[in-house]
This record gives sequence, structure tokens and C-alpha cells, in this order.
Amino acid sequence: MRNGETYVSNTNQMPKEEGIDHSLSLMREGYMYISNRCHSFNSEIFETRLLGMKAICMKGEEAAELFYDTEKFIRKDAAPNRVAQTLFGKNGVQALDGHAHKQRKEMFMSLMSPDGLQILNDITKEQWEKAVDKWEQMDRVILYDEAKEIMCKIACQWAGVPVQEDEVKELAKDLGAMFESAATIGPVHWLGRHARNQVEKWVGDLIIEVRDGKVNPPVNSALHRFAWHRDLEGNLLDTETAAVEVINILRPIVAIAVFINFIGVAVHHYPEEREKLISGDANYARMFVQEVRRFYPFFPFVVALVKKDFTWNGYRFEEGTLTLLDIYGTNHDPMIWEKPDMFCPNRFAKWEGSPFSFIPQGGGDYLMGHRCAGEWVTIEVMKVSLDYLANQIDYDVPDQDLSFGMVNMPSIPHSKVEINNVKRRM
Repeated sequence: MRNGETYVSNTNQMPKEEGIDHSLSLMREGYMYISNRCHSFNSEIFETRLLGMKAICMKGEEAAELFYDTEKFIRKDAAPNRVAQTLFGKNGVQALDGHAHKQRKEMFMSLMSPDGLQILNDITKEQWEKAVDKWEQMDRVILYDEAKEIMCKIACQWAGVPVQEDEVKELAKDLGAMFESAATIGPVHWLGRHARNQVEKWVGDLIIEVRDGKVNPPVNSALHRFAWHRDLEGNLLDTETAAVEVINILRPIVAIAVFINFIGVAVHHYPEEREKLISGDANYARMFVQEVRRFYPFFPFVVALVKKDFTWNGYRFEEGTLTLLDIYGTNHDPMIWEKPDMFCPNRFAKWEGSPFSFIPQGGGDYLMGHRCAGEWVTIEVMKVSLDYLANQIDYDVPDQDLSFGMVNMPSIPHSKVEINNVKRRM
């Protein structure tokens, strides 16, 4: 046996959810779908049917380590078409495997150098300063909507994507629609698809202009690097794929607005934790950010297909089987986390977990695996944003509905966090 894997013929009977299809149950239960059944089966793995096909769902550290084994699972064609049409786009890094994935992932990771992240940090502070100036003149600030615009400006400036001030609101709305509509049906989903089509066309035109010498972004920016990136055969990426990958920088940064909204909730709901931030302790700020990422819902789960038949912990996995790893459930697994439903930044003071136990943006290795390349970006942007919301400004939080559901994906507080009387702290 190695990492739970065995090659003997004896297998265990995997717990199975009976019924023709449970896609509607997944939509109704959202983040809790997998965890609810794991609890009912008293098992961290079970079989069900989703989208008309057999599916295996699992959660926990050991399951995550298995899921990110590239010898066992592939990503190509794993994501439902509706997700590709809104969230990921087609032929992006998320759908690649093997050497092609490694080479494309290196393109993304090249942006995450210390110098690149410092530039991002400086841009983030600059945009927050401008936002505070604006908010001081506003009677009512809706944090989620404002955060999407701030993040959009940060993303475009860092990626080298030229955008006019009067275009930001619409672009932020379109980039937001891509992740807000991925798990929806009907008109909202169609709006997300329309938004992606529009942004892909716009970025594709920028790629062409860069290659024609009409637009000259900084050489270390995503727009420049992705426009001139060559695949394993030495060919430039086709325009559509290059545009998808640029959007794979812009969209995830705008999605940080979800976490920023939850920072606002946490700072308000846990004033004793906010007091600890006033000292400016960078280590505690990091712990607070990590706990926000663990505690609040962001990605519900990730999907892959079984690459080849194998047996793990006595359970049989057959080639081509859709497999879901519960991100939210793993981040709240009592086998990993003490009192997982308690907000406690101090749990990260001496945290020495593996890359498979804390997986808000995926698990495993950055370069070789499918862990989100932008995780460092998320953490840096969140630390700056936390400093502004906890230390740099004073504001009132009027009575409102700050609750959030576990059905809509992504989950956003119902009021989107309203604040008013914003004043820069002297």
C-alpha cells in the first residue's frame, strides 16, 4: 500500500446515493451537498449521479492528496460546459494536463516573483487610497460592488491591460458575472456567457494589437507575456486562448471582492480580533486573512476525471468517472481543524498543515499541480485590503442583513456589506 493505494483485487463497497440524478440536489444544497452526504454515510467518500453520469464525491486531506495526483486524475473535459462558458473559458490552463499544463502554469507563475508581487502590493495600496477619497464623498458605500471595481483596476493595471476610467464599472460587472453565474441557470447564466464573450473579444483585440506593435504593455506584465507565449511546439497561442489566459488573471483578482466582503463581515462580527490588528502586526494580519479564507465559503468544490482504473483504500475508481473534491468541507473538516466552525485566526499561529489540508483555492503543488497560481496574489491583496478596513479608515455599519447562504455559489452576504460615514483615520 502506498498513500492509500493498493493493487489487490478486493474492494470495498463505496457508499452510494440512490436515484437517477442528483444535480438539482447539488444546486439546492450548494456548498453543503457533499458534506451533508458524507455525514449521512459516515464516510468521506460516496458515489452519486450528477449531470446524468456516475460521479464520486469526497473530502478531507487524504482525499485531496489523491485528487491532485496527476497520475490518477485529469482536468481535460472535466468541467461542465456551462462552467467553461462562464468561469474558465475554453482551452485555458485549468483544462490542461501533463507537460502542456506544466509549461502553461510556468507562464502564470513567472508573474509571481517577489518583484511582481511588490508591484501588485503598491498598486493595491494606490487603488485603495483612491477608493477612500471617493468613499469620503459618498453617503452610502456597498462594499462588494466597490470592491469589484477596486479589484478590476488593480487587475488591469498589474496585468498591463489598458482600460479607461469610464469603462471600469462595466468591465468589473462583466468579470464579476463570469464567477457569479457559473453555478446558475436561466437568464443569469446567459448574462455570464454574454459577459465572457464580450470580454474575450475585447482582450483578443488587445492581443492582436500587442503583436502588431500598436499596444506596448510592460514587458513583465501578463498581457505582454501571454501575447508572446509559445506552446510546446513553439507556436504562439491562438488569439482566443491567449485572451482566455489574460482573463484568468483579471477574473480571479476581481473575485477577491468576495473575500473582501467577508473581511468586512469578520471585522464587524469579531471586534476583539479587530483590536489585535490595530498594532499593525503583519503576522497577525496574515493569520486573520488565512482564517477568512478557511472559514468563509469561496470555491465549493473542484472536479476532475479518473485517468485510469485504480483502487484506493479499497474503493474502485474507473477510468472517465467524474470526481468532485469538497473544498469547503475539507476546510471545515473536524479531522483536520479543531472547532472548525469557530472563527479563530490564532489557529494559524503555528500551523504546519500540508498542501492538502488547507485548500481554499485548491491543493497540491503550484508548479506541477493544479493549485491556483493566483493564491499568492489573493493573500497579498487581502492583507492590504484588511489593513484599510481595520486600520486606515473609520466608518459606520448600519443595521442590515449580513447573513449569507450556503446555496448560491459564490456566497455573498445578503446586504453586500453597506458602510457609511467613511473617514480616513488620522
